[in-house]
Amino acid sequence: MKRMFFIILLFVVISGFSSLYAVEEGLMADMVLLNGRIFTVNKTQPWAQAVAIRDGKFVAVGKDEEIKKLIGKETEVIDLGGKLGLPGFNDAHLHFTNGGLYLLGIDLRPARDEKEFARILKEYIYKVPEGEWVTGGNWDHENWPSKKHPRKEMIDPITPDHPVLVSRLDGHMALANSLALKLAGISRDTPDPQGGEIVKDKKTGEPTGILRDTAMSLVDRVIPPLSKEKRERAIRAAMRHAQKLGVTSIQDNSSAEDLAIYQELLRKGELGVRINAWRGADGWADLQRIGIMSPYGDPFLRLGTVKLFVDGSMGAGTALFFEPYADDPSTTGLPIHTKEQLDALVRNADAAGLQIAAHAIGDKANSWILDAFARAREANGARDSRHRVEHSQVVRGSDVARFRELGVIASVQPSHCIDDMRWAEKRIGKRVDDAYRWRSFLEAGAHVAFGTDWDVEPLDPRLGLYAAVTRELPAGGPAGGWHPLEKIALEQAIEAYTLGSAYAEFQESMKGSIEIGKLADMVVMEKDLFLIAKKDILTVPVAKTILNGKVVFQK
Repeated sequence: MKRMFFIILLFVVISGFSSLYAVEEGLMADMVLLNGRIFTVNKTQPWAQAVAIRDGKFVAVGKDEEIKKLIGKETEVIDLGGKLGLPGFNDAHLHFTNGGLYLLGIDLRPARDEKEFARILKEYIYKVPEGEWVTGGNWDHENWPSKKHPRKEMIDPITPDHPVLVSRLDGHMALANSLALKLAGISRDTPDPQGGEIVKDKKTGEPTGILRDTAMSLVDRVIPPLSKEKRERAIRAAMRHAQKLGVTSIQDNSSAEDLAIYQELLRKGELGVRINAWRGADGWADLQRIGIMSPYGDPFLRLGTVKLFVDGSMGAGTALFFEPYADDPSTTGLPIHTKEQLDALVRNADAAGLQIAAHAIGDKANSWILDAFARAREANGARDSRHRVEHSQVVRGSDVARFRELGVIASVQPSHCIDDMRWAEKRIGKRVDDAYRWRSFLEAGAHVAFGTDWDVEPLDPRLGLYAAVTRELPAGGPAGGWHPLEKIALEQAIEAYTLGSAYAEFQESMKGSIEIGKLADMVVMEKDLFLIAKKDILTVPVAKTILNGKVVFQK
């Protein structure tokens, strides 16, 4: 009986007073955060008042009086003053270098009509040496009264000495000027590539300058490669921007050049975010050849995920649907690969032990990729592959349950919803009932990860949280939200942006929640998001960002 009493007592001491054990061992904390309201995303201990950090990990989570016992002479003590603490945000899908280049370069997103588009471009050209390419942009013709695509004639007069390829904000459509088309050898006789379209004037047959999806690569291949110096400047700018927004981990559509810089920054101790660096679908064989399987890497830099495309985007009219577009019955979208090619790509990458992140927007694209995942499982055997569908925008009810059945992650970007809802119904009609189904995925038991698709959308997690809980425009409306049954609770949205994203990269045991033993990544918000009006979520500043137990940003 005494032995049983001793065992129970020992269990209580270890589980309830872990900080006391650390004191007795003389192991004080490197950093202690007190007097906060900390939402841990740990279901067994959802809220805490204070945390202690040592060697880059959380060593105690609890009340002030417990955590204070870990304060030593060298401990950094931070009084949160009642502020909200959260796990560091993990953006499950972005284009990090492109985002940095966007911060450094031309921004066409504010253009509200064709004239403003041309004016912004003209002002930017003055700063660019003659002959240098102009890229980036992020324009959106859906914000213009005309809703018409721009044409090369709009910009040719102001860009005679600069080749131009500026992308629509979704990255699936771009405008090239005449000089760029000439350098790429694109004329009225150039055929459309598989999975793309060179848009041509219906009367003259001449290219309008608009290139959709894979047609953009015809110009991309003649653009001089980005210098290492400029690429690194863009990455450093992106890291600073992420830290200001409380983003401590990213899952990146990376290039080989990006990966080389990430490794160099890691060696120098200057990698300011944790990175899961994806490779393109054509890179799976390289990863297989050197024996890399998913997951692979260390807490700051990971590999093992390959990105492939099933279709384009709704904004570009290239997302793949079963039925024709409501505003253009001549098309159902563009498949990037044939179904047979897609099945082979998925089967081979899965057989190599890699994780697949597949871009799919339209209902047919989502159905195709789920079919491909199912066939790969039949061919290669079931495993914890955690394959993902990036965007998962329009998914039929019959396919929602297949995400859970196949163990497929819905990697979604909530801010797409409140951007696209301005025009989505015009484009696809009643199929918007199947769009942006966050609650449906969660209720079906599927894993959901949140991201932004930056630089397509802003990197700001506050915008994603707001979109997920309101489904309203930032300015407000529609009242009650657009298709409000798909709204989710703030707790669920934060979890998708932290623990859900960590699960999507096989890291849920290491990060994504504030728990003893996990990596000490944390964001402190100036106001409590749970206690303010939902519209105010958009403007609450980040007070501090903590990465690996160190403050990397302070307001």
